Amino acid sequence: MGFLESMLGGVIGGEMTAVVSKVIADNGGVAGLVSKFEQSGLGHVAQSWVGTGGNLPISAQQLQQILGNQHIEQIAQHFGLDAQELSQQLARFLPQAVDHLTPGGALPKT
Repeated sequence: MGFLESMLGGVIGGEMTAVVSKVIADNGGVAGLVSKFEQSGLGHVAQSWVGTGGNLPISAQQLQQILGNQHIEQIAQHFGLDAQELSQQLARFLPQAVDHLTPGGALPKT
C-alpha cells in the first residue's frame, strides 16, 4: 500500500482508495491536480477542497474534461471498471480525498 492509499484508506475505503490515489499521483500530487483544475478554469472548485470551508461539487463530465477521457479510460481499464462509473465515483470521492490530504487548508509542500 502506498503513502496516498494509507492516508486515504479511512476516508474513502475499498477499491476507490487505490483509484483516487492513482489519479492524484498521476497528476503530480495534490498541488499538480489543483494546478490542472486552475488551468481548466475550475481552480475555485479544487481550492474549496483544499481550504477549510465546504467542498464545492464537481460533475463526472467536468472531471472527464479536466483529466482527459483517455486518462479516465486508462485508469478504468487498469482497475477493471466502467469509465463512466469511474468518473461518477471520482466526482464523489476526489473532493473528500483532497480535503483529507490538506487538513490545514494549504497545499502540501512536496
